Amino acid sequence: MAVTVTVYGLLQKSLWEGRINFTTDTIKVMALSAYTVGSTATTAQFISDVLAAATEATGTGTSGYTAGGATLASKTVTYTAANSWSTQRANSTSYTVGDVVRPASANGYVYRCVVAGTSGGSLPTYTTVPGDDFVDGAVTWVNEGTGVLVVDAADPSWTTGNPGSLTASHLVFYKDTGTPTTSPVIALWDLGGAQVASNGGAFTAQLDAGEGLLTMFTS
Repeated sequence: MAVTVTVYGLLQKSLWEGRINFTTDTIKVMALSAYTVGSTATTAQFISDVLAAATEATGTGTSGYTAGGATLASKTVTYTAANSWSTQRANSTSYTVGDVVRPASANGYVYRCVVAGTSGGSLPTYTTVPGDDFVDGAVTWVNEGTGVLVVDAADPSWTTGNPGSLTASHLVFYKDTGTPTTSPVIALWDLGGAQVASNGGAFTAQLDAGEGLLTMFTS
């Protein structure tokens, strides 16, 4: 399953307005059976804005799904300076969009993959200008700055009964205030089409082991 991650454009507005404290608030992931994203990626601030263009999943039989979605557990927010970032760029290695690395000889910056491919067989010339990119074999990296903020949690999951099924094409992460019109959205996962778990199977949103739910950078 190829997942495309989109951070809602108004997340920063919600953060600056003090609407979200990730570690202490109730953060949920909602499964959607249909979603015409359109402009909502940049205009939606609350889950009500998303639901105006989407249909929440319900499943059939014993789906394991509860309206509103699953609550995230084991939430963390971790900042790491670039030179301490654990993932080092390696020669002749396959990278996917979103991967974050630092040079093996740390130079104070981290780099995010923006064009997937296999890295070159020798060390590239790293740009030290935040925002600039460079080619490394078939990979293109962009300099993202001097540190990494990772927002992470345990993988949320729904377990179906037998008989039962759960189908979703999108997942939306948001803070649940109990009122849709004041529940700010955080990020969207496009699952690349309808994904199904059934008859005792689990529908799991597997967060990246290194980059968590959301990765932000300081320059």
